[in-house]
Amino acid sequence: MRELPSKNLMKQLNEEAVMRLWPEVGTLLKMQRAATYGAASRGEIKTVKFGHFKRVPTAWLKRKLGIEDTAA
Repeated sequence: MRELPSKNLMKQLNEEAVMRLWPEVGTLLKMQRAATYGAASRGEIKTVKFGHFKRVPTAWLKRKLGIEDTAA
């Protein structure tokens, strides 16, 4: 069984539309920095770009983590 994120990260998952690729999403997925960016560049982590910043949609991340959407 997968460990649930901390209360602060759960709050962020429920309140924010996107999260920073590194360190938040990488940490949640238990990946190192280079592995996180590599997975994003291969399309294994869904990202959207804001200028030169990569962000991860929290809806996608919740599905990936198997967390039910509690904000709806």
